[in-house]
Amino acid sequence: MDFSKFPELAKAARGEVQADLIFRGGNVINVFTGEILRTSVAVKDGTIVGMGDGYVGAQEIDLTGKYLCPGFIDAHLHLESTMVTPAELVERAVKCGTTTYIADPHEAANVSGAAGIDYILDETEDVPANVYVMMPSCVPALPFEDNGCTFDAAEMKKYQNNPRILGLGEVMDYVSTVNADPAMTQKLALFDGRPKDGHAPGLTGKQLNAYVLAGITNDHECSSVEEVLEKRRLGMHIHIREGSAARNLEPIIDGIIMHNMDISGFSFCTDDKHIEDIHTEGHIDHCVRKAIDCGIAPVDAIRMATIHTAQHYGLAHQLGAIAPGMQADLIVLDDLETVQIHTVYHRGKDVAGFRAQPKLPQDSPLRRTMHCLPVRPEQLDLPVGEKNDVIRVIPNQLITGHERVRLPQKNGLFVPNNLYSKIAVVERHHNTGKVGVGAVMDFNIQNGAIASTVAHDSHNLSVIGDNDADMLRAIEHLREIGGGYTLVQNGKILYTVPLPIMGLMSDAGFHAVQSELSAMIAKAHEMGVPDGVSPLTLLSFLALPVIPALRITPRGVFDVENMQFIAE
Repeated sequence: MDFSKFPELAKAARGEVQADLIFRGGNVINVFTGEILRTSVAVKDGTIVGMGDGYVGAQEIDLTGKYLCPGFIDAHLHLESTMVTPAELVERAVKCGTTTYIADPHEAANVSGAAGIDYILDETEDVPANVYVMMPSCVPALPFEDNGCTFDAAEMKKYQNNPRILGLGEVMDYVSTVNADPAMTQKLALFDGRPKDGHAPGLTGKQLNAYVLAGITNDHECSSVEEVLEKRRLGMHIHIREGSAARNLEPIIDGIIMHNMDISGFSFCTDDKHIEDIHTEGHIDHCVRKAIDCGIAPVDAIRMATIHTAQHYGLAHQLGAIAPGMQADLIVLDDLETVQIHTVYHRGKDVAGFRAQPKLPQDSPLRRTMHCLPVRPEQLDLPVGEKNDVIRVIPNQLITGHERVRLPQKNGLFVPNNLYSKIAVVERHHNTGKVGVGAVMDFNIQNGAIASTVAHDSHNLSVIGDNDADMLRAIEHLREIGGGYTLVQNGKILYTVPLPIMGLMSDAGFHAVQSELSAMIAKAHEMGVPDGVSPLTLLSFLALPVIPALRITPRGVFDVENMQFIAE
């Protein structure tokens, strides 16, 4: 609280002066006791000053029959992954009730370093929401990665005292962490005593113990109840992820109920969620709704979306609950079971009228980040051996399978079919000309190719297709337009979403992005991509060599479990 305002706020709390706003007669969700209380809430100067009857306000809102709950918190997300500007993401998601965002800008940092982080901070300075930042810890994700910039402890230190920096972003390089690599240890020490986000899919046993010993406080990569149990038993807070490609909520909620786990160690996050999916199904409200459908009590689901996250990140003194001294970030619900949102307030103001305005100048260097040499046809050749290591897609997951199969071939080179697609990753930051080529099973695109410059976390240019001609056409088109997504069929560019800001985001407006994305995704499924596979999100993650089991980078196919490149 700003204690310069306390005397006047205290008068309002005592009822000696009128409040600015009264929410009268609603069913108030108390996240501390689990009760639903029929009472009124008084707000002055954006702060909740009192609860109970007898308060008078300049404006009074009758909530009879409605519910009032705290604003939702997204425990971990990458604003860049929505593909619109950060402010525009807030414009859409805040109306879904998400009033606080714990963002890790490592996508922007991997492309543009400190300039990318500053862009995220600047873009979200004046939005009607609370946007906090976790300092990117792994830029690049692994030491050998071909990304745009390196962001070390010396760079981090410049941001350490920024009040919007809460702690250290997801520590993906678990190998360096558990082996106490000096450079990683320096980053961990810089944020000692503050939250440190984890990223440790499949890490177990003694390796996980060493990881937790480093001070990692949470993880959002759990995909099974067994993984959840091991991490919770070591004290890790679990962010239940429901994004565009990774949809882990249902199995984890089922496990919580089956094992009668204490829910206080759980929060919700979106991690990477496209604007199209936010538009069609919602944001953290979707997590709450789905958790209720899976059997979690509505008040408990709301706790997981509010106070649990606030407590974990040291924000519970001002966010995550309805009580005196809390910021008036509030959601009015028409119905508790369906989480039907009526109105959202940030600091006591209705957010409905907020419209994001583009800020980035047209001549900004952040719009010129494609430094990529043309790809020659022979660079897409993949020799076939007795058996090749193949990436197997797993529906609704970011983890992949690792298969050893004899690929279809002609003259000793891989020829894709309706089961095996070709994938290539092209370095796009430093004109090195590196191209890694591999095979993907169960992506199933036919008569075409789909390409992206969103390729976590180094954000090189990735393309999947069933023929080299369409793959080359897609690569060249993205080089020409400065980055984005494109879908090609039989030599024709069908759909393109330009992402001129770092090859990651568009400021053309939500409706333009959403319309083209929706059409592109539908067409990709029509071309064979199966249900349960989010084509754009999956493509974006197949180049990230910290998620098991098999990935691909500009240097070739990478075995994550053994931390080594595969020599075909």
